[in-house]
Amino acid sequence: MVIFRKQAAGVSEQALTRFVARARRAVKLRGFVTVLITGNGEMKKLNLCFRGKNRATDVLSFAAAGNPKSDIAGDVAISLEIARENAKNLGHQVSDEIKILILHGILHLAGYDHEAD
Repeated sequence: MVIFRKQAAGVSEQALTRFVARARRAVKLRGFVTVLITGNGEMKKLNLCFRGKNRATDVLSFAAAGNPKSDIAGDVAISLEIARENAKNLGHQVSDEIKILILHGILHLAGYDHEAD
């Protein structure tokens, strides 16, 4: 499921939901993933609360805790403002940048990290 707190032109919930399903299958991640697309203000609050960093970030992942038989893999949060800025700087569409960030978050949910993988 994809939740838009901030709407991005040219980015559809249905297309991103299909992308999430394909990405989950590609990394063999079991369970549902919820994606929140929001602004820098909410991302800053989440980053401070869960990571102790008082700044916005592009993507955060929250793995589901508890029962390994759960149907929930976790949640991914994305800053639309940072995605727009990244897309502009890298010369591609905002929708592509959001997909890149979703994949980044799903890889974290699947257990990959920056240092080891």
